Amino acid sequence: MQRFHSIISANDLLDKLGTEHWHFVDCRFDLMAIEKGYKDYLAGHIPGAVHASLDRDLSGPVLSHSGRHPLPDPEAFVHTLEAWGISNAGQVVAYDYGSGAIAARLWWMLRWLGHTAVAVLDGGIAAWTSVGGPVERVESSPQKAHFKAKPAAAGVLELAELLYKRPGLTLVDARDRNRFQGLAEPIDKVAGHIPGARNLPYSELVTADGRFLPAEAVRDRLLGVLGNAGASPWAAMCGSGVTACHLALAAEVAGIPAPRLYVGSWSEWIRDPGRPVAKGPG
Repeated sequence: MQRFHSIISANDLLDKLGTEHWHFVDCRFDLMAIEKGYKDYLAGHIPGAVHASLDRDLSGPVLSHSGRHPLPDPEAFVHTLEAWGISNAGQVVAYDYGSGAIAARLWWMLRWLGHTAVAVLDGGIAAWTSVGGPVERVESSPQKAHFKAKPAAAGVLELAELLYKRPGLTLVDARDRNRFQGLAEPIDKVAGHIPGARNLPYSELVTADGRFLPAEAVRDRLLGVLGNAGASPWAAMCGSGVTACHLALAAEVAGIPAPRLYVGSWSEWIRDPGRPVAKGPG
């Protein structure tokens, strides 16, 4: 069976619709209207797709010291995957409204648990309907499957390491430039960025319709921020560890070494008012 590990086009996915062991996960979510994604799922989704809520399924409980979207307990997430009918043998395709900003979180989490046969639909549901892809309006009820996880803790950057063992690590922030520079902050209580971090908004890696730029262009933009990516490790962050996953997906598209993920990201960093905050372009 052909495997997809980064992105998949709507036309390629259309050819695979109905193939055994292919699983579709609708990750549409709106931070400002948390029920909207599910309502839009019910209004029309790729046949057989289940819906994943960022808050309920792709995140764990928020704690007093955590960011806004901590990772769920691996065992709990395995139960979720099994309820969605996803096994180790399956190819998973995640999608959202367009850019992959939320779908990339599921992409990263599956890889975190050792499952690499996962791809993001390039351009999301908009790309799917643009090629005549069918939709259904009945909530999917897949048969329960068995999933064996192999968590890769090394892919996660913890706060303690960021605070005390950071030399040589390049930290790249996926938030938009106004938030990074501290000019605007619509979500978190403090504006700015972690001193020394670099900025590459995930939105600058996709076109206006949410499709990834050509792989070479993605590579050029990443390396423009990273410099020699092979010479030192790097990590991705954002507001709460969600759109940072889009940078990890971009690295896969571009064929450069994967970053670690600072899951807590900015919303965890600012929990302690004593931690330094920088403003400006960085």
